[in-house]
Amino acid sequence: MSTASDVRPDVAPEVLARIPPLLDLDAHLVEPPGIWTDRLPAGYREIGPHVEYLPAGEAVLSGGTYIEAPGTDGPLVAWWCYEDHRYSVKRLIAAAGYPADEISIKGITFDEMRPGCFQVPDRLGDMDLNGVQAQMCFPNYPRFCGQIFLWGKDKELARLCVEAYNDWMVEEWCGSSGGRLIPLCLVPLWDPALAAAEVRRNAARGVRAVAFSEIPPYLGLPSIYSGHWDPFFAACDETATVVCCHIGSGTKAPLTSSDAPDAVAGTIIFGNSVGAMADYLYSGVFLRFPNLKVLFAESQIGWIPYLLERTDDVWETHRGWSHSQEYTKEKPSTFYRDHIYSTFFKDPVGIRLLDEVGEDNVIFETDYPHQDGTWPYSREQAAEQFGHLDQVRIDKLARGNAIALLGLAL
Repeated sequence: MSTASDVRPDVAPEVLARIPPLLDLDAHLVEPPGIWTDRLPAGYREIGPHVEYLPAGEAVLSGGTYIEAPGTDGPLVAWWCYEDHRYSVKRLIAAAGYPADEISIKGITFDEMRPGCFQVPDRLGDMDLNGVQAQMCFPNYPRFCGQIFLWGKDKELARLCVEAYNDWMVEEWCGSSGGRLIPLCLVPLWDPALAAAEVRRNAARGVRAVAFSEIPPYLGLPSIYSGHWDPFFAACDETATVVCCHIGSGTKAPLTSSDAPDAVAGTIIFGNSVGAMADYLYSGVFLRFPNLKVLFAESQIGWIPYLLERTDDVWETHRGWSHSQEYTKEKPSTFYRDHIYSTFFKDPVGIRLLDEVGEDNVIFETDYPHQDGTWPYSREQAAEQFGHLDQVRIDKLARGNAIALLGLAL
């Protein structure tokens, strides 16, 4: 097999040697089949998430969501089945080890992906190959903040599914890794009080990160301006739990036209992070919750300096009509340095603007095993992009900022 990262950066050995073992705060897992069937009450196992091998069907990507159904004949592939929802496991989410020309949204089986996608010992082996000491993984099947359960009809089942995923994440995925896999948990998005309780339940067993939607209204939920999420934010503030917003966690992706190639959406998907960061800066959330920290995952960083300048200018220049000062009487950029962090994997522009982005606010990531991922050459990518910086800055971007953000003992 080849690799999803087709080209190994040509960096001098002495530059590569300056890149320490990475702490990766944006990778992904392909959920193994037994997460929910091993944990749900017996009466829920057939309607809860489970894997069936069915013929591949046609998948259409629409607004960031796959619309699909199993076919009637042909090769069998792995399908997640939950209530009346069907979703095939796709090569696109398990791209590590395959050349770009072979990556598609066609369904595959678990035997057709690297075992590191879904098995802990093999994941640790792939991390070793990639120079990664520790790694935090976002979900795939439940979507990046667990919104599949938000859409569930039976909310008691949905709650149990969230809790089962978190128990598996803490006890098995991370618990069997010797501390090298960092837990990231989900919450019941349909109820902020339940979400707060789940944050506290997981914080009591050492979890410091929770997945949340970058733009909740895209999921039909109240905005962060509304006060609706304050119980959830309060729990995160009290427990030092970082709110982690992955691109695509609003499900709706930026689009220009129905006939634009998918490459356009893939290029501008960071636009949701732009909007989400502006929301947090204007919202006054950080005034109410001064210990709250938000991580934008896979967002890249080169756009951040302009956003900070623009929010401040609009806050001042358009204060008469735009309600720019309704939620905060302080300039929006005031809240950035102490509260907002972002991950990147290919952003030389952002590195050139590092003084404006903030050397303490950004973290290098790998995105394993997605196609954008740089495995097995992530350290080489890091060396190519920021290996010329002084060692203090290199160490911050590669691991130090991640350690500080999550309070890791590494």
